[in-house]
Amino acid sequence: MPPTPDRAFFASGGTGAVLSVAAVVAACVLAVVEFRSAAALRRDRDLTQAVFNDNADILETVRAQVSSAGDSLSRVLASSPDSLGDQPYIVISIAENRLWFKRGATVLFRTRVATGTGKNLERAGGSRWKFETPRGRLVVVRKDVDPAWVPPDWHYVEMARKTGKRLRQLERGQSIPLAGGAVILVSGGDVVTRYPDGREVPFEVLEGKEIIAGRDLIIPPIGTNQRRYMGVLGVNRLYLGDGYGIHGTDVPTSIGRGASHGCVRVRNEDIETLFRIVPVGTPVYIY
Repeated sequence: MPPTPDRAFFASGGTGAVLSVAAVVAACVLAVVEFRSAAALRRDRDLTQAVFNDNADILETVRAQVSSAGDSLSRVLASSPDSLGDQPYIVISIAENRLWFKRGATVLFRTRVATGTGKNLERAGGSRWKFETPRGRLVVVRKDVDPAWVPPDWHYVEMARKTGKRLRQLERGQSIPLAGGAVILVSGGDVVTRYPDGREVPFEVLEGKEIIAGRDLIIPPIGTNQRRYMGVLGVNRLYLGDGYGIHGTDVPTSIGRGASHGCVRVRNEDIETLFRIVPVGTPVYIY
């Protein structure tokens, strides 16, 4: 039987033919890799444009200059072009844990901050949290004096794990029995212990001093005074929406590192200054 054309090709070409085919295959693979790389680059570019669709050139210029010059971030920001006119704005670097309040190229105030840890927390039943500071363009929605912290459910999940307790949700109209005939329940705006003689004693709670009943750590209903912690957020807060803000802290040693659950912490004296000089409506760029 005469050899087919492909067999004749390999028979006559020998090693050279095999190498030629291998080179073609390698070129095809390289082309696919380059195509995917280009697609990934386009995707990243589109995502960046979607996130920073308003005055994005400030942060893009910062990134480019940081990667090319390796300069300190403060000097790069100081030389960034002004695309906001005379409007002041805040820039926060998560990588450097620093904040700048600027007008044009002029730095009006700068300080160190604490940002999100990036850690994950999961609760039995499917609830999951990731403690990240949001990136992108936010706005100072309002300014708060003596802000109260309303602990989300993840706080109680964390505290239950630290103390080895079980979680138990207290609902309005429900009571949790204690020894000696006393019960825990909601009375008005407080979670109280009601004794058999009718006395009601509200719980005093602090961060790290939650309501404990035997083996249970109690989650108070939202709206009660026991679901409001004072002093945790310092004396002032610049609220950015969706539960995030720039605020003071009762843990000043956390400043300068990833230590929060997503908010931007500053020293209490710094938030007093920012509260005084930053107007409502100020853009906040976090990257």
